[in-house]
Amino acid sequence: MQPGALRAVRFRAGTGGTAAPAGKRLARPAGGEGMSGKAEKGKQKAEMRPFVAWLGMALLGLLLAAASGEAADANAGFDAANKLYEQGRFREAAAAYEQLAATTGTAALWFNLGNAHFKSGQMGQAIAAYRAAQSLAPRDPDIRANLQFARGQVKGPSLQPGWLDRKLATLTLNEWTLLAVVPAWLFLLTLAARQIHPPLAARSRGATWLAGLGTLLGLGLLATVVLRAPGRDWLVVTAREAVVRHGPFEESQSAFTVNDGAELRALDRKDAWVRVTDGQRSGWLRGDQVKR
Repeated sequence: MQPGALRAVRFRAGTGGTAAPAGKRLARPAGGEGMSGKAEKGKQKAEMRPFVAWLGMALLGLLLAAASGEAADANAGFDAANKLYEQGRFREAAAAYEQLAATTGTAALWFNLGNAHFKSGQMGQAIAAYRAAQSLAPRDPDIRANLQFARGQVKGPSLQPGWLDRKLATLTLNEWTLLAVVPAWLFLLTLAARQIHPPLAARSRGATWLAGLGTLLGLGLLATVVLRAPGRDWLVVTAREAVVRHGPFEESQSAFTVNDGAELRALDRKDAWVRVTDGQRSGWLRGDQVKR
């Protein structure tokens, strides 16, 4: 990628709706003369069922119409923000993207927000937005390229993700959860099958052990992802220049200085201060100078 070049913004917000399934009219049971009291009540209930069904369909239609209206508003706002970006009004575009991200944060939206911040010279805000986009679409090559490019513009000390963090970030949290849940269900199913049909116990012993080991491995990886997730304690400096101090006071001596876009790991918090490290040194930084 050429220096100074970013992958282009995207023009679809990634939102959409689903069509409502066709409803089935409930058949009315046949009746006859001289019904008993229970039969009469059953007839009344049967006569009410079509009305209840139509009422449910009407409510479903209203909900789908509301959802479609919200999606249309989100797409209109996304298009308006893209137009500001194309006009070179990057700060206004960033403000418009941020307003949308508060309610409908998609990977494309965070990606465009990162581009708008980058063009505005707000490196820390750009990196934070790219990281949010990557958490939703970790294998997207454009997001990965722009995040790496933005990180390359940061001057001074900055904490870079290690090999394990990069590998764990190749899947979303939902995908890691699915990888842990599937072997767990297989393990439970094999145990249930052995109880229901004892002759299967000997033949399914290997499958049970394999599913059990897969469950332990999946749960271990999931726990590692949750504990090491960058979003938990990974911070980005958003101030032009921030002084990291030896203590959580303005009067404390300076330990080192970090620049806009530097990435740090949070170690502790005290009032409006956060203790951070760049991998080699640590100190205290004001909380309003960083962003998750």
